[in-house]
Amino acid sequence: MTASDPAPARAIDAIWRIESAKLIAALTRMVRDIGLAEELAHDALVTALEQWPRSGIPDAPGAWLMATAKNRALDVLRRGQRLEGKHEELRLLRLMLIACHPILSREARVALTLRLFGNLTGEEIARAFLVPEPTIAQRIVRAKRTLAEERVPFEVPRGAALAERLSSVLEVIYLVFNEGYSATAGEDWIRPGLCEDALRLGRILAELVPNEAEVHGLVALMEIQASRLRARTGPSGEPILLLDQNRARWDQLLIRRGLAARKRTGRGLSRSTTSLLALPHRRSSS
Repeated sequence: MTASDPAPARAIDAIWRIESAKLIAALTRMVRDIGLAEELAHDALVTALEQWPRSGIPDAPGAWLMATAKNRALDVLRRGQRLEGKHEELRLLRLMLIACHPILSREARVALTLRLFGNLTGEEIARAFLVPEPTIAQRIVRAKRTLAEERVPFEVPRGAALAERLSSVLEVIYLVFNEGYSATAGEDWIRPGLCEDALRLGRILAELVPNEAEVHGLVALMEIQASRLRARTGPSGEPILLLDQNRARWDQLLIRRGLAARKRTGRGLSRSTTSLLALPHRRSSS
């Protein structure tokens, strides 16, 4: 069939009358929206009107229309999923900024963050920081009450306000990490579980704000420091100084991840973070 044939439009119209209801029914099952299903079906019709006069009507025109419409529907669904993913990331960032709001005490920020993002119970948080469980419960309750009373908005601030709030989040994450890396109380010198919680939080934050150098700087610092955890203690739990550590026990994967995170910082680091990243690691495994 060629564009000069007088019949294509009539033939396509006849096919559309036969197939349109089937198309819309199948598309509605896919996208759960009759209006959108009708739009997608008509998009397939427009494509047929553009192509069939030149290429000829296919042997199975109904199947052709169905395949074309379903491909468009899949594109719409994928775009919707990507958009929903962005919205989910934004909600996570808002929640993290609220949990670490500067109006809360440092202890309250730590407890609330671990409760919301570490999926830790009050008992687990209390055990990690060697305080009574009721104390942790009170901190979390007071933190929620303060946020409600102050009417802290569920939004991401901009400019200098965002930098200030991110600084508060980073402080909380590093406090958790440092308590695991060099415990301030209890018999254990290190608590790897807290380091893992802090690393998880840092990685989440780095994905949420990929252009913030300070975030990548902190993640780099924690990854590289965590790489030495296994080598920092001896068989009886005694501390081993850096120069005496067995480098074969350093975690090479964490070192590589730390170096990759450091690359992503660019030149935007503060002086304090830059000095922290001047760690005694080298690319060689010696």
